[in-house]
Amino acid sequence: MTSMAAPRRVPWLGPVLAVLLWELLARAWADAFVLAAPSAILGYLIENAALMTRALSETLANALAGFVIGNLAAVLLATIATVLPRCDAMVRGLALVVFCLPLVATGPILRVVFGPGDGPQIVLAALAVYYTTLIPLLVGLRALPAGWLDLVHSYGRGRLATLVHVRAMAALPYFVAGLQIAAPAAFLGAMVGEFTGAERGMGVLTIRAMRGMNVEMTWALATVATAVAVLGYAAIGWIARKALREEPPVILAPPKVGRQGNALVTLAGVMLALLAMWWGGLQVLGVSPFFAKGPVEIFDALFLAHDAALTRATLGTALGETAVFLLPGYAAGLGAGAVLAMLLVVVPRMAGTAMPLAIALRSVPIITTAPLVVLVAGRGAVGTIVLVAIMVFFPTFVACLHGLRQAPGRVIDVMRSYAASPWDVLIRVRIPAMLPAFFAAARMNVPASVLAVTVVEWLATGNGIGSLMALSASQSDYDMLWSSVVLVALLSSLGYAGVGWLERRVLGRYAPEQLA
Repeated sequence: MTSMAAPRRVPWLGPVLAVLLWELLARAWADAFVLAAPSAILGYLIENAALMTRALSETLANALAGFVIGNLAAVLLATIATVLPRCDAMVRGLALVVFCLPLVATGPILRVVFGPGDGPQIVLAALAVYYTTLIPLLVGLRALPAGWLDLVHSYGRGRLATLVHVRAMAALPYFVAGLQIAAPAAFLGAMVGEFTGAERGMGVLTIRAMRGMNVEMTWALATVATAVAVLGYAAIGWIARKALREEPPVILAPPKVGRQGNALVTLAGVMLALLAMWWGGLQVLGVSPFFAKGPVEIFDALFLAHDAALTRATLGTALGETAVFLLPGYAAGLGAGAVLAMLLVVVPRMAGTAMPLAIALRSVPIITTAPLVVLVAGRGAVGTIVLVAIMVFFPTFVACLHGLRQAPGRVIDVMRSYAASPWDVLIRVRIPAMLPAFFAAARMNVPASVLAVTVVEWLATGNGIGSLMALSASQSDYDMLWSSVVLVALLSSLGYAGVGWLERRVLGRYAPEQLA
């Protein structure tokens, strides 16, 4: 008896069909001036090849420099946290708060500090990548059997030798996972820096395309930026498959490292360290007090100055406008990512079509996505919510897919022996196994969603905290600008912690074994 051969999958059939559909829709909507056809984009790129090459080379150079610096910083911080375990909570707390700084407002401040040149682009690229590498690296440095550590200690070797000879090798797959996520983020950071007054680069061309309402140029820039980000993501994955024995894992949250002492003491230490770094950094840089505002000046602007009440009211109004768009987009992105991951587990044949499209969607830098969404969906609530959802979707999708596949195989086999359907297995086994990954993605997506909503407010809507920061920078209202940065970073950190609190409550009720 012969069995029928399984139908051969064509993994790139979905993207090819998507491009064909894109071409047809663009031709059908030619009079709407919102969608450029792939053929028109290709023609524009050929016609303006020299211009695009110069801009791309400038942005790539800055992104690469920031990528290297940010990842070196991540390695240094992870090393300190591992060799000195008592510093772990402090290192992670400081790193989180710095990661939550809004790039939209940090860029103008860095432009004042560095002046003309590539400094802001490189620093923003480094800030965009270091945390996404730090978190997997912290996990990887502890992801090894205790017996290995006992063996090293039995030979009288210390923590540093253990780090170099044992932990570093165990952490390589996790480090690569962080690098894959960091590659598109570095390109995004460099482009945001170019928006603050650079003379060359992809960000500068994006501003020109938006001001001129050049649809073909806008779509061409988005296509090139996406291609570069996808190639960087794929190149690191290819190197990992050649050099490593195991597939890079997907880890988006810091590990549990045992007792960290009193949480209030740790929080106080982090706050004091942040204030010291803030004040000390301004003193070292020697920037004019007109531009650089320290903790004392911000406290005065918010609580003691004659217009402090007006400042607080302005910030409160802007934050309220932002929350109206941020929260629905954040929830929609989380839901879409989790639902698609579940569908791919239940219907695996969808993976060949969905995965390439999902990777491409994630790799589009938010700076080029914002003009496209505004062109298609307008400057109102729909465009803003869609943009936030896009930013949140892919990390959630990848993390949930990884979590669903970590369900215990023996439990699944037992359920299948009782003729359980794939949906029963999903609900009773896979979803509880997915919950930690889902909440890890939810935490990481808090600052990502803030970045998305502030960018679209900055570039398009003219409302919310993103627009307020841009307006404050243009009017040299540095009290308001610095106050906005501090408030957004603080609220993002609190949102991150709030998701962690919700995770513990949900897991304690529906999947208590995941808290072990």
